[in-house]
Amino acid sequence: MKQLEFSEFYAANRDVCLRAVLAGVGDRQLAEDLVAEAFTRAWTSWHVVRRHPAPRAWVVRTAFNTRVSWWRRRRREVAIDVFPDTPEVAAGDRGPGTGLDPDLLTALRGLPERQREVIAFRVFLDLDTKATAAALGIAPGTVTAHLARAVATLRGHFVSTDNLEVRP
Repeated sequence: MKQLEFSEFYAANRDVCLRAVLAGVGDRQLAEDLVAEAFTRAWTSWHVVRRHPAPRAWVVRTAFNTRVSWWRRRRREVAIDVFPDTPEVAAGDRGPGTGLDPDLLTALRGLPERQREVIAFRVFLDLDTKATAAALGIAPGTVTAHLARAVATLRGHFVSTDNLEVRP
């Protein structure tokens, strides 16, 4: 019973969680690894996750937390002079399961990390402000502010303010 319930949850939510994490981290390979790890942790804690008010948010938050843990571990292992925060769009980033336009992905990569996380929860997971705030551990007003800044920045990339035409 537990395995069937989790299998159905995984099949129904795998792609949306991948898109949300990809929007947050900007790298397809990393997003796939993080989502796989997060779903593995969800399986091992399924008795808790299935009762969570937003299980998909639990998976995505776990993926983001895992990214931080991996980064901290690597930071101690290897000294890096320059660590790019916004990697270039790789050809594989638009593969099956993402559905993200490469231009949008590039624009998302230009946002600060917290704004990308808010976009991931509010837009890709379709959570309300209160649920997003709870998932990220921040105030609802902070979610609203980050979302407004992110949308304004993205609008600047895709909409011309002179004649309000969408750029190609």
